[in-house]
Amino acid sequence: MAFNPPLQNWHGKTVWLIGASTGIGLSLANALLARGAKVINSARKAQALHSWADAFNTTLKTGTPPRAIALPLDVTDGPAVKDAAHTVMQQGPLDLVLYCAGYFKEVRATDFDLQEVLRHEQINYVGALHMLDALLPSLLKQSAAVPSHISLVSSVAGFRGLPKSLAYGPTKAALINLAETLYLDLQDRGIAVSVINPGFVDTPLTAPNEFPMPGLITADVAAEEIIKGWSKGEFEIHFPKRFTHVMKFLRLLPHRLYFPAIRKMTGL
Repeated sequence: MAFNPPLQNWHGKTVWLIGASTGIGLSLANALLARGAKVINSARKAQALHSWADAFNTTLKTGTPPRAIALPLDVTDGPAVKDAAHTVMQQGPLDLVLYCAGYFKEVRATDFDLQEVLRHEQINYVGALHMLDALLPSLLKQSAAVPSHISLVSSVAGFRGLPKSLAYGPTKAALINLAETLYLDLQDRGIAVSVINPGFVDTPLTAPNEFPMPGLITADVAAEEIIKGWSKGEFEIHFPKRFTHVMKFLRLLPHRLYFPAIRKMTGL
């Protein structure tokens, strides 16, 4: 079942990726450029963004408008997000915005760190709210003429509580709930909504993990899975299936089975 209009032809499309200087976001930016889209890339690492944009735009024929646009941004700065959204919308209709800004550090209740918990909240969740606050009025006006798509990168860590995920997991659970609610509110207003729930992907975010990561895939593979999900009009895009299906099964277990299963699987 297609929940959204399929996105299959990227030529001439304008995409805003928020939090895409590394990892899945950067791989996705490159994959969409290769398919003919104009990609506006936002993150805090201004130098990395400009280097990325310059490297691609120099491959274009002389006189061709740039298709890789660097727009440095701190998602925790609400007014800055509004300014960035204004800059994006001045360039014409926006076909898709992806919020993929993310932060992860292990936190357990036995070593609770409020500042770390709040840092996760501000980057992983509140930044997405800043994006919605800045964009939704424009996208609602645009939708009558040009449909748009809002996509949020969450995680299977948002399905249920997990050890060492005291700060990260709740923010991802919030994004899943947010995406479901947005879909119900916006689907009949010409704005598509999707949520992306990856398993383990080899990125700077997962690099500090000292445990074996089941089903680990590369960021390039993850990007192709996301594009495939958009092309099918999926609401939830999850991968790799061999791992995410296990997490979905665990999601269904009653607490009396879930807690022992997670302790056995993690050793914690």
